[in-house]
Order: sequence, then C-alpha cells, then structure tokens
Amino acid sequence: MAEAKLFTPFRAGDIELENRIVMAPLTRNRAKTDDAPEDMHVDYYTQRAGAGLIITEATQISPEGKGYAWTPGIHDAHQVAAWRRVTDAVHEAGGKIVLQLWHVGRISHTSLQPGGQQPVAPSAVRAKAPTFDGEKMVDVSEPRALRLDELPRIVEDYRRAAENAKEAGFDGVEVHGANGYLLDQFLKDGSNHREDAYGGGLENRARLLFEVLDAVIGVWGAGRTGLRLSTFSAANDARDSDPKALTEYLIDRLNGVGLAYLHMIEGQTGGSRELPEGADLRALRDRYDGAWMGNNGYDRDLAIARVDNGDADLVAFGVPFISNPDLPRRLKLDAPMNEADKDTFYGGGREGYTDYPFLDGSEARKAG
Repeated sequence: MAEAKLFTPFRAGDIELENRIVMAPLTRNRAKTDDAPEDMHVDYYTQRAGAGLIITEATQISPEGKGYAWTPGIHDAHQVAAWRRVTDAVHEAGGKIVLQLWHVGRISHTSLQPGGQQPVAPSAVRAKAPTFDGEKMVDVSEPRALRLDELPRIVEDYRRAAENAKEAGFDGVEVHGANGYLLDQFLKDGSNHREDAYGGGLENRARLLFEVLDAVIGVWGAGRTGLRLSTFSAANDARDSDPKALTEYLIDRLNGVGLAYLHMIEGQTGGSRELPEGADLRALRDRYDGAWMGNNGYDRDLAIARVDNGDADLVAFGVPFISNPDLPRRLKLDAPMNEADKDTFYGGGREGYTDYPFLDGSEARKAG
C-alpha cells in the first residue's frame, strides 16, 4: 500500500519539509521575562522538531501589538537573541520553524499597552471578547481608530519584525491575518467602519494586509512568507457580511504571489468546519494556485484523506501537538495519543508544557 501523502516530503515555497504535518501556532503564555522565550521554550519547540514545519506561537511585532500577558515579542534585541536559541536548537534537531508575526489590534487591554494607552483598531469599535491581563480574564478595552498617517508605521513595524525574525535564525515568517486580530479587523466590515482608502469595499479593506505582505516579502521573499486567514470565522468578534466574497477576493489577489503557503482556518476557529451556504472548501482550494495549509478540527483520518485527495497540501495540528511532542510519529504509526491537560494550556511553567511523554518502545511496536 502506498504511503499516505501526509507523511511524505513537501516543498512549501522555498522551504523543504520532511513531512506535511505542521505544528500550528499555539499561545501558551509562558514568556514571563521581558516578553522573551526562556529555557523551557527551547525545550518545548525542540521536542516538536519532528513536525514538517513548526509555526511559533503568535509573536507581537511591537509593544503596541501586545494583547495578552506573557506572550513573546520580536521587537527588541533581547527577544531576538532569545528566539535565536530556539531556532538553533530546532535546526540542530533537524526541524524547520517559522515565526508568526502578530499585532492584536483591539484585542487588548490598557494595562497591557505602553503607558496605559488605548489599543488601536481600524475603527473605534469595542470587541465583545476577553483577554488575560496577568491576573485574570478581563473584557478588552475600547480601542481608538488608527489615523491614516499612522498606517505606514504599522507596516514598518511588520517589516522591522520580519528583519528581526531573520536575525533570529528562522526559516521564514507567517503573517497573522486571522482570528480577529488587527489585519483581520481591517478585512471584515463588522470591525472596519472606515470611510477612507482603508475602509469600504474589498480592495480598501484588504489594502493594509497587502501592504504588510509586500513589506515582509521584501525582507524574506514570497517563498519564505506564509499567510494565515480566517475569513469565515467570527473569532474575537470579527465578522464579515459576505465572507465568501472576501475569501474569493483575497485568493484571487494572492494567486501569482508565490507565498510559501496559505494557512486557512476552515470554518469557525476551534469550532465547526461548516461554511455558509454557497461556500465550498474544495472550490476555494481549486481557486488558489499555491500551497494550501488546512487547519481546524483535523484528526488522523481527515488529514490523510484531505491531503491524498488534494484538498490540502499541508495540515496544521494544534492541541494534539501540545500533549504529543512526537505527534508525526504517532500519526504515522496510528499510535495512542496523550490526553491534553487543559488546565495547563495557558501560563505556568514546565508542567503541561515540556513534560508530556514520548511514545515508548512497547507502544511503538504495538502500534506498528
């Protein structure tokens, strides 16, 4: 029987991958010192180097881009040096790793912002969403609308963060344009009420995203730049009146760019894979001319089937990678999985982070 494509090598743009299993970005809230990775981050990512590709936890491009306590940044020299320890260790273990570039926009709280300032957003529309301030869950603060003359600064922050990621030794970057954060807020008409060149129709609402992509590609090249989208998802209260049209517009604009991959949340983030009436994942995948990374509710059978059928080139797994550092091996052998401890997902130390067991010899023989 031929080997399932999921376990075969793949070239994502300019990045050569040993398999098509991707570790999805997973916020774990453990960067407690200067928003920088620590020793346990080095171990955590190195343990998971068997993934074809690791996408780091979302990493803020600037102090303004921070929305949750104890999340890492990539905007100062200390953070760059700390991330370099991670990438060196992952590479020594034979893995590939890209950094996810993140600006949360309105999904923040004044206590997390420089000088206690208001979070920024396309429009002064407060999200119905929570965040973590380091002590408890709190409602996000009311944002202020970014001025037109501030948007070049936002683009420059992305460009500088992309340069820092290169200095930190990553294999590429992923632009986070999903899950209700800043770029997604601009894309969706529920959160973008602007009346200037960055609001209104699809072209205007997508303007900032493509300016950011151009800046990041200028640093990395398209073949080492990925993009994450969640056009159908209402995560963090970011909604659009016509997500199918938005998705088709973005795909058409992205065709020919040559991105390393397009990372799509297929349905509701962490929820249903159902799409609105008239929308079809296969049709959208066929519409796109590049590598398609599927994400949302994948198990072994679904991942194998969708890659074999050409519905996806790569599959991103989230929670299974938390509790199974050797997930690719377990998937290949159809071995038992460790159960994830949800109480240790966010914050804390090594417990529930670097102490999940690897498959032992007897389990492997039984599965094999």
